[in-house]
Amino acid sequence: MTKKIGVLALQGAVTEHLQALTKLGVAAVAVKTPADLEGLDGLIIPGGESTAIGRLIREQRLEEPLRAFYAAGKAIFGTCAGLILCSTDRSHAPDELRLGFIDIEVERNGFGRQVDSFEALLPFEGIVEPVEAVFIRAPYIRSFGVGVRMLASIDGKIVAAENDQVLVTAFHPELTDDLSVFAYFLKKVG
Repeated sequence: MTKKIGVLALQGAVTEHLQALTKLGVAAVAVKTPADLEGLDGLIIPGGESTAIGRLIREQRLEEPLRAFYAAGKAIFGTCAGLILCSTDRSHAPDELRLGFIDIEVERNGFGRQVDSFEALLPFEGIVEPVEAVFIRAPYIRSFGVGVRMLASIDGKIVAAENDQVLVTAFHPELTDDLSVFAYFLKKVG
């Protein structure tokens, strides 16, 4: 049976995520409302601006449905701003949303501003070949808790991690033709 993966479609590179999933033979669905979560095997929370996405999640009344989706044991993949939203990070303003799906502390814009964006070939635990990684105003993981495994780092900064249910990357895998990180995520999907 074909896996059905949602992409939170409130802001960011939604189309590119949907296209990557489709190339891997997955039924890809844009998620804009709580009803869109029904019947999904997994969910991607894409990059964009974490504060804006968090505000839109609340406006669309998606916060509790997302928490229920996680509580049901579904696989979740957060890229860039999605990493920030999935975190337990406590260094943010009180009104900024953190979903708490993976026990990590985050440094927002950890590599600098938009003009400091870069690409790299990145060794990634569990993937044979180095991964093509695009970093745009990327965060990095300052620290992580029990049950979290580091998967990739650059210049001593952790840029990919996972627990049993959640994968997060500081970079944008959807902006290259390298589908290996998406394929890695699909292994988490039941």
